[in-house]
Amino acid sequence: MIKKIIFTMVRLFFGLFLYAFGLVLAINSNIGLSPWDVFGQGISKTLNITMGHATISVGFVIILINFILGERIGWGTIFNMIFIGEFMDILMLNRLIPISTNFVVSVIMMFCGVMVIALATFLYIGAELGAGPRDGLMVALTRKTNKSVRVVRSIIEIGALVVGYLLGGFVGIGTLIMAFSVGHAVQFIFKLFKFDVSKVKHRYIVDDILFVKNNLY
Repeated sequence: MIKKIIFTMVRLFFGLFLYAFGLVLAINSNIGLSPWDVFGQGISKTLNITMGHATISVGFVIILINFILGERIGWGTIFNMIFIGEFMDILMLNRLIPISTNFVVSVIMMFCGVMVIALATFLYIGAELGAGPRDGLMVALTRKTNKSVRVVRSIIEIGALVVGYLLGGFVGIGTLIMAFSVGHAVQFIFKLFKFDVSKVKHRYIVDDILFVKNNLY
C-alpha cells in the first residue's frame, strides 16, 4: 500500500515537472504560446507577476469555477494548480532553458515541448488523482451545456487566446503549432503506452475524507 502511494506520487510529480518543462520549452522557443499560455502571459504582464504565479492564479480561479459547477476535485488537481507554476518559475527564473533566436531551433524546441507535454499528460492523468483544472473545466462545461467536447474546448481556448492577446500575450506561429498538435501528440503517446483514458478511475479528495471518516467512526 505504502509502495503504491509512493509510486503514484512520484509519477504525479514527475509528470507535473515534465509538463512545466514542456511549457517552458514552448515559451522559450520564442515563436508563440499556447492559448492558455497567451492568457497566462497576459495576466503576468497585467499584474506584474511571474509566469508561474500567473499560471497558479488562473488555475485557482478555474478550480473555484469547477467546484461551483459541481466538478469533483482531486489532490492531483490541486498539485497541478500549484506545482506546474512553481516548476515553471524555477526553470524560467534560473534560465535553465535558453531562449531561442534561431527559427529552425525554435520550431524544434516547440515540437519537443509538445511531445514532452503529451508524455507528461500521460503520467499525471495515469496517477488517477484527478484531472487538471483546465481539463476539469472542459468536462464541467460539457456536462452543463450538453455540447460536444470539441466545441466546448474550442470555445474555452479561443476565449483564453483572445483575452490573453488583448492583455499583451504573445501570439505567433507557435500558437498554431500548439493548438493543432498537442491533441495529436497526446493521442500518439496514449497509443504508444496502450493507455485507455476512459478506464482511468480518479480518486478525489472527498473519497479520502469519507475514508478517514469511516475509519474514525
